[in-house]
This record gives sequence, structure tokens and C-alpha cells, in this order.
Amino acid sequence: MDTFSAKKLYGGGDHMPPLVMAAPQRYIQGPGAISRIGRYIGIINVKRAAILASRRAIVAEGARVTESLHSNHIESVDCIFDGECSLPEIEKHVAALKDENIDCLIAVGGGKPVDAGKSIAWRLDIPVVIVPTLASNDAPCSALSVLYTPEGASDVVEFYPTSPTLVVIDTDIVADANERYLVAGMGDAMATWYEARICLNNLDARTPLGARPTIAACAMAEICAHTLFEHGEAAAKSVVANQNGTALEKVVEANTLLSGIGFESGGLALAHPMALAYTQIDELHTNYLHGEMVAMGTMVQLAMEQSEDAKKVAQFFARVGLPIHLGQFSMSPQDTNKLDIIIESAMANANSHQMPMVVTEDLLLRAIMDAHELGLRIAEEIGDEAYQRLRA
Repeated sequence: MDTFSAKKLYGGGDHMPPLVMAAPQRYIQGPGAISRIGRYIGIINVKRAAILASRRAIVAEGARVTESLHSNHIESVDCIFDGECSLPEIEKHVAALKDENIDCLIAVGGGKPVDAGKSIAWRLDIPVVIVPTLASNDAPCSALSVLYTPEGASDVVEFYPTSPTLVVIDTDIVADANERYLVAGMGDAMATWYEARICLNNLDARTPLGARPTIAACAMAEICAHTLFEHGEAAAKSVVANQNGTALEKVVEANTLLSGIGFESGGLALAHPMALAYTQIDELHTNYLHGEMVAMGTMVQLAMEQSEDAKKVAQFFARVGLPIHLGQFSMSPQDTNKLDIIIESAMANANSHQMPMVVTEDLLLRAIMDAHELGLRIAEEIGDEAYQRLRA
């Protein structure tokens, strides 16, 4: 199937690209929302849906989706997601579903089944409905998927001509999940504003859509950061207590909706290229969540900018339990071979060069070390109790 290129659609030539904002057709969030999904997808006239979920989720959240569909006279077929958002996994499901006469695909789970679901639905030319069971990343609302190799290293990014038709997130399910996932989502979401503001102020910068950032998306990105600073710690405590509440609702919206629109239509800078570069190291992609890697990338970006916000962000990360120095990231400054691999990968990513300075290997290494030193100071100041608790 021919790939879709948003950059060719909106960019190219010698003209300034347009402002473009992408968003899901509907975003629905609240307690018990998953039990009403059959009613919600009635707006797209679905008669038969495929449900993509892990082996665990297919008999848990997936069963609740099935029950709601059947009570609304919608047939369903189950698909087991086997753990990696890779091209072989995607093509396996496309082959299995192409003759099933389905009207839409419902992707249930975390970031990888969500991204796989978008890719499968696009290949089948059907709408995709996203049902996140975690607020661990900002994948649900975007019209793109990050694909990995079967071994788990980042591979390519696929772009789609349309955003998800529906995103339905049940905050009671998020409240029952492991705290670490919500906190990782905060790490992913916090980067959104700091990357978007780089793109907004750099006339040569482009969003993942190949367009210029909209004020609306950047405003969402900024509100996202403010929401995390104000409510992040309280939301984490809610998840520890398995209780929903105002703080958790606000942070789920920040992690999922505000960050999702903010990064796609606001733009990326250095934080996300660093996160993808970290996946080239086996110990990192095996032991750390995407949002934890983005948090470390945000520290590096702010260090390179010499931003006044670097300390504030590091303090927040320390309080909620995100890694803030190499020692908390299975590395040390002496790991020169690993650092060389990370730097080479980040330098090859075009988004790294949206920064307002010329990014070189030496400058990037210096920023990594400056971020590490800041993290050590903040860890000594605040302690690492939250970080250790999430890994107990």
C-alpha cells in the first residue's frame, strides 16, 4: 500500500507551508466510558467491528467493549496483539481481517496496540476507534504511528490522512492501572510545550504534518504543561489509591488530548528524537517506558537551550518519579559507546535540528552531561523516593 505523506501534501516548493491542526473527530473521557462505547460508535454506523487487544486486555477491557457492542446490536471479532508495533505484526492482522467484512477497528490498550490499530485500520481502509487503557503517552489522538522492529528498536513513523474517528478513555480504568504508566504519560506530555514553543518561534520549523504550528495547538501544549505542574502529583496519588478524582481527570486529559494535539500540530524539537535514540540501547527500550525516555530527552533539550525552566521541570520529574540523571537510566557518563550510538541516532533525526542553534555531536554530548549534572543536584535536593517507589 502506498504510504501517505503529510509533508508532501502541506509542504514542498518554495512557499511557506500552511497552518494545519489535526484532531480526532470525537474525544470522550470519563468514568465508565468503556461501557458505553457501543452507543458512542453508533455515530459512524458500525455493524461489525474488530477488537485489537493484548491477551490480557482482550478478556478484561476487551470483554467490556464486546458486551457494549453486542448490547447495541454490533457484531465483533477479537484480534490478539502480540506485543510489538512492528510491520510483521501489522501485516499479520491485515491478512486475518481483510475478509471479515468489518466496518471499523477498535484498538484497546497502551501506546503500541493503539499505534498498531491505526496502521491496520488504514491498510484496511476503515475507521479506527481508540480505547486507551493507560494514560501513558499521547499516541491515541494522533494520525501517525511509531513502528518498531520486532526486537523493539524504533524503526519508522507512518502518517495517515485522517485522525482517529473516536477516542474513548475510561478514567476508572486509568485509576486502577499502575502508577508508573500515568507518570510516564506526564513525562511524554511535559515535552509537548517545550518542543512546540521551539517550533512556534522558529520560522523554519515544521510540525510532523509538514506544516507550521497553529496557535491553538501551542496553547493546548502550554496548558498541558501548566496542568501537569498543578495537578500531576495529586493525580499520581489518586492512582496509588485506585481512586478517580478531579486531579486525575485533568491529567488524563493533559496526557492524552492536550499533548496529542499539541505535539502533532505544535511540533517536535529535541526531546522526542532523544527518546527514539534511547531505544537503540537494549537496556533502555527493555526497561523504560516511552514517556520516561521522553522525560530524559526533555532534560537534554532544556539543558541545550540553557532554559530557566530546566530546574523547575527536573524538580517536577523528581517529585513524580521520572528519571532525571543517567544513574537512574541504567547508564553513566563513562558509557561512551552507548552515548555515541544515542547521539548518532538523535543527530540523524530531522526534528533535532529544529532547535534555535546549530546542533552538533559535541553540543549534544555537552547537553546530555549538563542535564545529568542538573539531575544529580535535584535528586540530592529532593531525594529519589518517588523514583524508587515506581520500581519497587
